[in-house]
Amino acid sequence: MKKLFASLLAGALLLAPAFAQQPAPIDGIAVVVDEDVILQSELDRAVANIRAQYAGRTEQLPPPEVLERQVAERLVLLKLQIARANSTGVKVSSQEVEQTINAIAAQNQVSVDQLAAQLARDGTSLPQFRESIRDELLVQRLRQRLAQSQISVSDAEVDAALAAQQGSGMQYHLAHILVAVPEGATPEQIATAQSKIEGVQALIKRGEMDFAAAAVRYSDSPNALEGGDLGWRSSDEIPSAFAEMVRNMSPGQVTEPIRGPSGFQMLQVVESRDASQAAPSMVTQYHASHILIRVGENAGAAEAKAKADTLHARLVGGADFAALAREESQDPSSQARGGDLGWFARDQFGPDFGAEVAKLDDGAISAPFRTQAGWHIVKRVGTRQSDVGDTSQRDQVRETIGRRKLEDEWNRFLREMRGEAFVDFRTVAGAGDSDAGEGADGTRDTSGN
Repeated sequence: MKKLFASLLAGALLLAPAFAQQPAPIDGIAVVVDEDVILQSELDRAVANIRAQYAGRTEQLPPPEVLERQVAERLVLLKLQIARANSTGVKVSSQEVEQTINAIAAQNQVSVDQLAAQLARDGTSLPQFRESIRDELLVQRLRQRLAQSQISVSDAEVDAALAAQQGSGMQYHLAHILVAVPEGATPEQIATAQSKIEGVQALIKRGEMDFAAAAVRYSDSPNALEGGDLGWRSSDEIPSAFAEMVRNMSPGQVTEPIRGPSGFQMLQVVESRDASQAAPSMVTQYHASHILIRVGENAGAAEAKAKADTLHARLVGGADFAALAREESQDPSSQARGGDLGWFARDQFGPDFGAEVAKLDDGAISAPFRTQAGWHIVKRVGTRQSDVGDTSQRDQVRETIGRRKLEDEWNRFLREMRGEAFVDFRTVAGAGDSDAGEGADGTRDTSGN
C-alpha cells in the first residue's frame, strides 16, 4: 500500500505545477497527441519538477534537450492512457480521489490541510493535485482492466515455477537500460541501436558513469529518470533471457547487452536477498455473506446509499439475508449463492471490507458501509484459524508470474498505442522520433534509435 501511494504521489507530481511564483510565459502547444494537446506550460512544469527531484544531483541529468524529450514522451504516454481509459468507460469517482488524497496525507503523517499547504509552497493548488491524482487512478484502473481481461496463470505454470525454485527464495533488486528499436526496424537502425548500447556499456565498464546515471542519460525506458530502477524481483519475475545470468551475478554486476522485443537491454543486479518462505503460519479466516449495491450502475451515490439503508432496515425487521442477497445484491460472483463469500483472509477483499468484517461478532449483520466497489451489508457467519503456508506460497508464485505477464503485456500495449497515435512535436528539440536520443559518446543521435 505504501508503494501504491508513493507511485500515485510521484506520478501526480509529474503534472503538478512546480514554481508558480515564476512569471508565466506565453503559452503555446508543445505536442499534439491525437485529439489532445500538451501545452508548453505543462511540459515546462513537468521538466521543472524532474529538475527539483534531482536538486543537488543535476549532473546526473541528461542535456536539457534530451531531458525535455524524455519528459515529453512521458506526457504523451500519459495522455494516450487517459484518453484510452475515458474512451473505454473507465471511471474514477470523486470519492475515490478524496480517499486517495486522505490516504496520501495519512501516509505522510500530515492532515489534508497540511498537505495542501505543503503543495501550495511548491506552487501546486489542491484542485490541480486532485486532477493529477484522478489521472493516475484512471491509468491504474486501465492497467487493472487489462490484467483482468488478458492475464491468466495456470496451475501448471505455478507447479513449474515451484519446481524451478527448488527451495530457493532469492530475490534481486534490478535496474535496466533500454535502447529501443522500432517495430520493422531496418538493419541500419538495429546496428545503430546496438552500437549505442555497446557505447553505454563501455562508459560503465571504464567507470566514467555509474549505471543509474547512464540510465537517466541514455535509456529509452519510461523509468529512465528513476535510474532504470525495476525494484525487487523474484526469479519468476525476471525474463527468461536474463534469469540464468542474474542468478550467477553478484550485486553491482551488469549483464551483457541482450536483444529483446523492444530493443537492446542491460540489467544490473543492485542487491540480492534470500526471501525463503517462512514456516507455514496460522491466520484468522472469516466466513461471511454480503449484499452489494454499486454506485453508478443503476443509481448515484445518494440513491445507492438510500437503497442500502432500506435493505438494512428490512434485515433488521427480520428479512432473510440469503434471500435478500439473491434478490437485490449487485455482486454477480456471490449473488446466486445468497451473497456467500466463503472463507477468506481479512484483507482479501480490501482493508476497508476486512476491517468491517473483523468488527462483527459471528452471526451479526453490519450497518451499510462504503468501499470502492459500492455499499455493502455484511453478515459474518464464522471465524477459524487456518494453516495457509502452502496456499500462501502458491498464491505468491501465481501473483509474481501474473505480474511478469502483465508487465510484458502492458509494455506491448503501450508500444502499440504509441505506434498508432498521431503525435506532432511542435517545440521539443530533437523529438521528431520518440527513439531519438543522445549517443553514448555525448553526441546527438538523430537516426531514430
